[in-house]
Amino acid sequence: MGTSFESDTDATSRGRGGDGTGHRGARAGGRGAVGTAIGEEARPERGVTAPYQRLADEDRGTGGERLANFLGMFSVGLGLAQVLMPEGMSRLIGIKDAEGNRTLMRAMGLREISHGLAILTNQQPEKAVWSRVAGDALDLAMLGKALANPDNDRGRTLFATANVLAVTALDVLCAKTLSLQPENTPAQEAADHGVILTKRSITVGKPVEEVYAFWRDFENLPRFMRHLESVTVQGDGRRSHWVAKAPAGKHVEWDAEMTEDRPNELIAWHSVEGSDVHNAGRVEFMVAPGGRGTEVRVTIEYDPPGGKLGSKVAMIWREEPGQQAQDDLRHFKQVMELGEIVVSDATVKRGMHPAQPYAEPVRAGQED
Repeated sequence: MGTSFESDTDATSRGRGGDGTGHRGARAGGRGAVGTAIGEEARPERGVTAPYQRLADEDRGTGGERLANFLGMFSVGLGLAQVLMPEGMSRLIGIKDAEGNRTLMRAMGLREISHGLAILTNQQPEKAVWSRVAGDALDLAMLGKALANPDNDRGRTLFATANVLAVTALDVLCAKTLSLQPENTPAQEAADHGVILTKRSITVGKPVEEVYAFWRDFENLPRFMRHLESVTVQGDGRRSHWVAKAPAGKHVEWDAEMTEDRPNELIAWHSVEGSDVHNAGRVEFMVAPGGRGTEVRVTIEYDPPGGKLGSKVAMIWREEPGQQAQDDLRHFKQVMELGEIVVSDATVKRGMHPAQPYAEPVRAGQED
């Protein structure tokens, strides 16, 4: 079911001039050399793909965030070990005079913790990751000095050096990836003000009209949003009161106002001024390609309590709004297509027992 491509120069030049898209010419007959999907002769011109790549980068970023988060947590963990167990860490890397190295090891641990916190609390951690690279260079210099001392265990020091080199490679890769992010994107502008922008999408096998109508009735939202307890529509239907679950068994409430409503196309909202929880977003509905139903795209903008670090802590418990949005969309798809959220009874019941479909419909938020 693929398309073969000519690899000869004439065919390539014909392809460039023939359709005006920059794609190489497709093979018209059954003869001649066959290109591959990854071959140079089968790729579109860079000038053709660049605008689309930039749009993708602005939408979801160039990557590196997850690796940066890992490196930040790694820094904090390593730093805590160096501060709390300086002599043990010194012996681990082959230093004979572990007691005399205690102060230096603790200083290195504090530096690691500061790097980790800088990465985890900064919405745009590129500079913080580059600071880790500088720290890696310092570590390698000190390990080189340790290797020159014949009293130390050189085997352990060489092993530690190899590990630092591996981490340095990850730091450089992460920093370079983050530096490729286009400037002045909506996500960056929001991040400059401490606001996180997240986007999620899913395809629902129902007509656009039906999907829009269900979502437009805001009181339906708790049926598939597990963190919501209730939504009460007020007045003319453009304002609503939301009650949601919060950590430690608490609740949080706020009022939201609909800012735009285009039937079967778009719903947009934002929390009213003075709300405890700042959030805004939009849901777009469009016909999915191939008549597969409706594509639902959700964009959420929120100011997380505790900043980016609070957002990362929330991720551990799947309480971060970006994660919740993806979970909620999966639940929404099930409610629209099946009429209920399908989970195993192992999700609802504690203890050891065979996993099987639960006998009763499960409301969002009932599962643990």
